[in-house]
Amino acid sequence: MSEFIKNLKGDKGIWALVFLLALISFMPVYSASTNLVYVIGKGSTLGYLVKHLGHLFLGFCIIYFVHKMPYHYTKALSMLLMPLVVVLLIYTMFQGTTIGGANASRWISIPFVGLSFQTSSLAFIVLMVYVAKYLAKIKDKEFTFKSSLIELWMPVFLVLILILPANFSTTALIFVMVCMLVFVGQYPIKYLIGIIGAGVVFLILFIAMAKAFPDAMPNRVKTWESRIERFSSNKTDEDNYQIDKAKIAIASGRIYGLGPGKSVQKNFLPQSSSDFIYAIIVEEYGLVGGLGILFVYMLLFFRFIVCAHKASSFYGKLLIIGLGFPIIFQALINMGVAVELLPVTGQTLPLISSGGTSIWMTCAAIGVILSVSKKDEEVAADLLESEKRNDALQRIIDKEIQLEEEREVEHKEAKEESSKNPLEPILNQ
Repeated sequence: MSEFIKNLKGDKGIWALVFLLALISFMPVYSASTNLVYVIGKGSTLGYLVKHLGHLFLGFCIIYFVHKMPYHYTKALSMLLMPLVVVLLIYTMFQGTTIGGANASRWISIPFVGLSFQTSSLAFIVLMVYVAKYLAKIKDKEFTFKSSLIELWMPVFLVLILILPANFSTTALIFVMVCMLVFVGQYPIKYLIGIIGAGVVFLILFIAMAKAFPDAMPNRVKTWESRIERFSSNKTDEDNYQIDKAKIAIASGRIYGLGPGKSVQKNFLPQSSSDFIYAIIVEEYGLVGGLGILFVYMLLFFRFIVCAHKASSFYGKLLIIGLGFPIIFQALINMGVAVELLPVTGQTLPLISSGGTSIWMTCAAIGVILSVSKKDEEVAADLLESEKRNDALQRIIDKEIQLEEEREVEHKEAKEESSKNPLEPILNQ
């Protein structure tokens, strides 16, 4: 085990916090899975726990292998994967499946292995890497809005258009994160404001078209509108039912919670092991547990900031921001939905909620971040080793100079001694 830990490169704080979040997830997932077993009548609690363990194990394998790869390779990978992502999104739109009561096709089935994969999660990561690559390329260089429109924003809007019909919340999150990244990447603000305005106009046109041709995109826009209306009103429906049960769970937890596995609302709350797992955590572990989870995510956010600050390259800084910050924002959105600060979005709690795609893509993003921090550590180690070699060489040189000076002194003394008249002592008497 000690040898394995020595092979873990990169920021040790991120490694520890990711492992801690994964460890925390076992009890809530095991407890909340009783909803699927006894209410829906599907599977067993031990089976869901083993499945979650398998997802996390594969996720940590992804982290390990990705963090071993030099992060500069992601530039070429983003260029290669971008066309594949577009093809997968188009395929998902027309041939995808629905899971867990989703109102649109968001998953594709992986042949021969019986697993489902949410393509928008892969698109999110590939797109953020692609944007970071472009921003690093144009840094300190002259470029026009037209050139950036073709090279940067056309791929971004293409991906967003393909995700929008099935998943508005993910589309909004991706767009906000891309805008944040280009702002940090020193993209001209006047251009960015124009892009944001164009995005809002396009969204309005899309909603108008969806209303004009409801058969083309059934249940899409209507679902968004109804969720926003339900969030701002007191109408009783499925979303309000979920929020009400989540609030009851949180209120029942009080300060120290009901205890591990003793949640009551997990039997009534749909998606208790994924979208609303934070409510179950607060019910079983109380305000202390809920704030503890938030504190761990904030520590992870702090480590991302530290690593971004230490990154030796501009591209490395952008990668950490573009891949790390969305993890924290997604966690805050999930918590905000559970306490009714935000309307229901379907965003999971990273590394804690059950679900393979969410865990794997989060782990892939963390692997890239660790690769950046690993590179910085290697650079620092090389500099330290170089300094040590220079110091050792300087000590050898100083010692040789000192020995040479001592030899010269001895030679001079010997020469002076030999030049003396052997009769001088007698003559001096």
